[in-house]
Amino acid sequence: MARVTIHEMQVDAKFAAFVEAKALPGTGVSSETFWAGLASLAHDFGPENSALLEEREDLQQQIDAWHVKRQGQPHEPAAYKAFLQDIGYLLPEGAPFEIDTQNVDPEIATLPGPQLVVPITNARYALNAANARWGSLYDALYGTDALGTAPEGKGYDADRGAAVIAAAKAHLDEAVPFEEGLSWADVTGFDYRDSVFVGVSANKTAPLKDQSQFVGIKEDLSELLFAKHGLHLRVLINPKHPIGKTDPAGIADVIIESAVSAIMDCEDSVACVDAEDKILAYSNWLGLMKGDLSASFLKGGKEVTRRLNDDLKFNAPDGSAVQLKGRALLWIRNVGHLMTNPTVLDRDGNEIFEGLLDALTTVLIAKHDLARDSGNSVHGSVYVVKPKMHGPKEVAFADRVFAKVEDILDLPRHTVKIGIMDEERRTSVNLMECIRAAKSRVAFINTGFLDRTGDEIHTSMEARAFLRKDEIKEQEWIKAYEDLNVDIGLECGLKGRAQIGKGMWAAPDRMADMLEQKISHPQAGATCAWVPSPTAATLHALHYHKVDVLGVQDELKAKGRRASVDGILTIPLASGANWSAEDIQREVENNAQGILGYVVRWIDMGIGCSKVPDINDVGLMEDRATCRISAQHIANWLHHDVISSADVMAAMRKMAAVVDRQNADDPAYRPMGPEFEGIAFQAACDLVFKGREQPSGYTEPVLHARRIEKKQRLAKQTG
Repeated sequence: MARVTIHEMQVDAKFAAFVEAKALPGTGVSSETFWAGLASLAHDFGPENSALLEEREDLQQQIDAWHVKRQGQPHEPAAYKAFLQDIGYLLPEGAPFEIDTQNVDPEIATLPGPQLVVPITNARYALNAANARWGSLYDALYGTDALGTAPEGKGYDADRGAAVIAAAKAHLDEAVPFEEGLSWADVTGFDYRDSVFVGVSANKTAPLKDQSQFVGIKEDLSELLFAKHGLHLRVLINPKHPIGKTDPAGIADVIIESAVSAIMDCEDSVACVDAEDKILAYSNWLGLMKGDLSASFLKGGKEVTRRLNDDLKFNAPDGSAVQLKGRALLWIRNVGHLMTNPTVLDRDGNEIFEGLLDALTTVLIAKHDLARDSGNSVHGSVYVVKPKMHGPKEVAFADRVFAKVEDILDLPRHTVKIGIMDEERRTSVNLMECIRAAKSRVAFINTGFLDRTGDEIHTSMEARAFLRKDEIKEQEWIKAYEDLNVDIGLECGLKGRAQIGKGMWAAPDRMADMLEQKISHPQAGATCAWVPSPTAATLHALHYHKVDVLGVQDELKAKGRRASVDGILTIPLASGANWSAEDIQREVENNAQGILGYVVRWIDMGIGCSKVPDINDVGLMEDRATCRISAQHIANWLHHDVISSADVMAAMRKMAAVVDRQNADDPAYRPMGPEFEGIAFQAACDLVFKGREQPSGYTEPVLHARRIEKKQRLAKQTG
């Protein structure tokens, strides 16, 4: 890796060239300003970053010692809580307050809807997510099992198509109803006279129940625009279209405003271990911020080039112009405080913290968007999700880092808004104080069951063996966690200023189940929730038509808190569990299969997020958070002698063979068996057998080290 010396730092030469030739031009930031700023961040904030990580470890050691001292004794919740208060893990709540975040775009502040999270290293996925602001309801219903069955064969199924159209119009009857019982299925035409929009059928004419829902029309009359709870629905009229020509009213499709926001991820869903990877991530973010990102690929034997969608233009009922965004509002998720990266070495030859590099570089790149008339943020803000922070001191540190970044880049204070991921227990139990620590920047909080469970297991590793994973989800702590997050968010004034989010639907092929279950997220007062695909975003958007989230938030705020920290501190331990040998083996094999299916693609292919078949061959979205749970769970059972090391290794080998079979049709895949000596298999074993010693149970240290080893080996093989 060639390096150049800049401000006493040793900088990867290709990264330096990227910054100089691509990132800086057009921002008004000089080369000297950027590199001096990065050196200052590394020198002034690096030691404090290290100290915060040492504090994490010190608290963990004290918690471990407390549990070890009480081994064999019943758990005492009151004594445990008092202990956490004594060591400064659980902090007192201060006086009530509300955030004062300013210049927040409506997609974040006032428009509830689905949210996508995608790896920024994949340009095609990034473009798909950005363009997922709008999605075809007909396609989403036809191409999935949303109506109960998945499509079969390659040709068009007319009966299935008719069922899709009927379901879509039934939804319109609910979301945008006419008076007098007129159904969209019976409509043969439309009229708009004297400021009243009406539907016409063979035997009646009826106006909309709520005329305010009709908000626009295309000049050529090809689209009708409606709104429900702030989200838009576009009814496409085209009697010449293959679908429209068979429709009584010429309706060719119903387009749903879907992913109103999307997170471009530099963290859990990517495998960025060196300068090459970071340049790819930053390059794609640059393309999004400049508006010129494109991706070409083969589809149906033809090359297709995908670009960012343009905005949409309509005429309002009063004749005025209406312009709607064609793209989702984009966040960028930086890495957390833990990892360093070899892209830049400090004056002492040490890797600088990756979070500091992300902070300066991603915000620099976002200046390209701030200079555009019609870009990502119409209010001149930059949106950064900051994950894996432990408690208010770490949030305050992030707040000061971004203040420094703003000073370096000559941006007004609090241009950078942050999203606080409530995914570590020390943040959950101190959430109000975490929000207070960045009360002028917070534009997002969310719950994430996956990482949160991994941290729960690691934090209480010494207490006792944990329940099985499916049982952990049913325990008191998780409901308390989910409820308290929303309640505290509302107490702190997030309504109308920030998103309150919920976690991922992990089964992208099970849309019928998602339609049945994920409505619980808006019903819980969440203004956004994560979905695994643009299609899922379109289907999940239907829930926001059904639920007035802002109204739900008003009701919840009036009720006050529904849960307490005491509930969150209820550790989901297995007390007298009577598991059979088969129960134990099934649980360990399920964990092992998930770890291996994810890790082999991470290490061998550099894929940080993918749909991985589970032990029952059901495709589930996997990233480092899911891997963290599974690894920590096996490590916990190993530590408490629920299962032996030999049994775990036997399960790993058995499941490696299963993963090899599941990937047998992938020409890029390299089997782990029968030798089980490859780097990927070793990495998976490291996550399990060295799981207790990993900082906070994170997978990054192991995965990064093994991926670098793999890349070095591949480089030698190719000369």
